Amino acid sequence: MTEQIREWGAADAARHIRVPGPQDNKYSHGVLGVVTGSEKYPGAAVLGVEAAHRTGIGMVRFLGEKAPAGLALARRPETVTVSGAVDAWIVGSGMESTPGLNPELPALAHAALGLQPVVVDAGGLGFLGHVSAPAIITPHEGELERLVPRNGSTREEWVASAADQLGVVVVLKGHETLVATPEEATGGRFLVKVTSPTAWLATAGTGDVLAGIIAAVVATHSVKRVPSLHELAELAATGVFLHGKAAELAGEDGPFPALDVAESVGRAVAWVLSEGKH
Repeated sequence: MTEQIREWGAADAARHIRVPGPQDNKYSHGVLGVVTGSEKYPGAAVLGVEAAHRTGIGMVRFLGEKAPAGLALARRPETVTVSGAVDAWIVGSGMESTPGLNPELPALAHAALGLQPVVVDAGGLGFLGHVSAPAIITPHEGELERLVPRNGSTREEWVASAADQLGVVVVLKGHETLVATPEEATGGRFLVKVTSPTAWLATAGTGDVLAGIIAAVVATHSVKRVPSLHELAELAATGVFLHGKAAELAGEDGPFPALDVAESVGRAVAWVLSEGKH
């Protein structure tokens, strides 16, 4: 592989966090559409919604199943649960991986087939073939292996090849998370790594938090516009950095559950905006 890979840091992330101005409102600062969770895994919706709210966004619009909707609304009463304008989507966290779109969730089809960018996580990867919108996928290594076999390549070669074959931004999760665009993306290949400051993130639910953060960052940059794949990759890397910093803050007193990471995202944003500009 000839592409250079570099570390995405606080200064990079700070440049990609959109801070609302005096004229902004809940619509102009981004509306995130959320189709996550299920009867079997309702908590994934709560984690992603919590993380999205704390990342800094105008509105979170939850349009998933009834059970996770109730839990998300109970946890975050500012969540909106009726259809309306959406600037970006997150789909799949806590959902069963099936090869088709759920006809009972029209918002899911709209997210996959629309123009707004979509973050596809976990169970959503099963219907990636239906996705025509600009997409970011967030697989762990087992999930990526099912989509694009590694065949002995390095992680860097693998993530780049997967981005080329799938035509999407790939966020390959791990202690060193890799973010790549297809080589043919505007501006050429984007390939960076984001190293987690803690290994305690290896717990259930932290991936749901990550997807919520990334999707919220994307939504704030997608009002009345559709970012290029290169820009989506930069926003995804920023979300990964915020996730790691939130985990570091959550772990100041020892091990932590995923919800603690979500609750620390606001402090992580503040830290990046302060330290990343130095």
